[in-house]
Amino acid sequence: MGLQGRVSLSVAWITLFLMGTDLFVVSPLLPFISEAYSVSSAMTGWMVTVFAVTYAIAAPFFGWASDKNGKGIFITFGLLLFSFSNALTAFSPSFTSLIISRILAGLSVAAVTPLIYAIIGDIAPSNRRGTWLSIVVSGHLTALWAGAPIGTLLEHFLGWRSVFVVMAMIGTLLAVVNFKTWRYVPERDVTRNLSGGNLLRILGSVSVTTVWAISMYALYVYLGAALYSENGFTSSEIALAVTFYGIGAVLGSLISGQFTDRFGEKKISKATLILLTLILVCLGIFFSSGDWIYFFLFIWALVGYAGFTSYQARLTVEYPKERGIVMAWNNTALYIGITIGSIIGGYVISNWGYPFLPYVCSIAAIISFVLSNQKVQETKKEKNYNVKNCT
Repeated sequence: MGLQGRVSLSVAWITLFLMGTDLFVVSPLLPFISEAYSVSSAMTGWMVTVFAVTYAIAAPFFGWASDKNGKGIFITFGLLLFSFSNALTAFSPSFTSLIISRILAGLSVAAVTPLIYAIIGDIAPSNRRGTWLSIVVSGHLTALWAGAPIGTLLEHFLGWRSVFVVMAMIGTLLAVVNFKTWRYVPERDVTRNLSGGNLLRILGSVSVTTVWAISMYALYVYLGAALYSENGFTSSEIALAVTFYGIGAVLGSLISGQFTDRFGEKKISKATLILLTLILVCLGIFFSSGDWIYFFLFIWALVGYAGFTSYQARLTVEYPKERGIVMAWNNTALYIGITIGSIIGGYVISNWGYPFLPYVCSIAAIISFVLSNQKVQETKKEKNYNVKNCT
């Protein structure tokens, strides 16, 4: 890897770490924000909801626009908007303006995160694409267990508003750095029409991510409550469990890149979904088995996020001329899956209890595997059809 490659990966990693921190840090700050504006915890929860909904709606637009006009300029715009929105969050005079600031934050992250994945897919050597993507994905995942705690620590000493001030300042700096990093990246020629069958094919491909997200988040959203209810975990033990999960997610992403480059995107993405199904069943069996739960949470995250990273690499290979729009739709699919997963998880808890969650998640993993295979068969048919037309 040359110097330019290292610089590109470093910039992408730090940028996604900041985007992930913005996403994950809000939740532990909600009690302090609720107190500051004298609103209920349920009301402050809308900060997370409007962010996620805005992201899911806006990401495909930015993906489509970036494929036509260049990814670097949209990443720079997104980071400047990110800085403005976080400054507005820090100094919002009312709860209404606070909600507006999180809508703008969701818009800004939608203009950055999927396009970073896409631009790395563009510039990575074909035999190293899986490794490069796994590195930048690990930046986003590291925020889960490092970025959020750092933000919480900052709140302890300087107050919750300081967290958003610091992110605004870093965002402004990264806007300049990203502009300089991506300004000379050549854009790929876009010749395909995204209407009709090809768009339907893209949506079919990213549906695998939606169902995968259900298999991960239907349980993860309620993990703390489940550990408290079923295992009697203290807050420190729950924090330790989440740390094991977070480290597993980062390692899974990094390891996946090496295996993907060696054995191929399709083989690894399919193998991880099979393993994910088996691990979720084991997690259900051993959920109340004391310290073993740490091990199974680690393995669950390791295999689950290895699958996510390898499937992203697979999408960049299968859609070389529409990486911006495909990565955007894939991220939208991820957020839709997280939302559906939380709804399903809540229903399962209310009707059958926490112990059934891992088994429901394992069913989602099986469905994701089936959809993944269906996608491969369709691709082969299209290739055969194209060969016949050419001959």
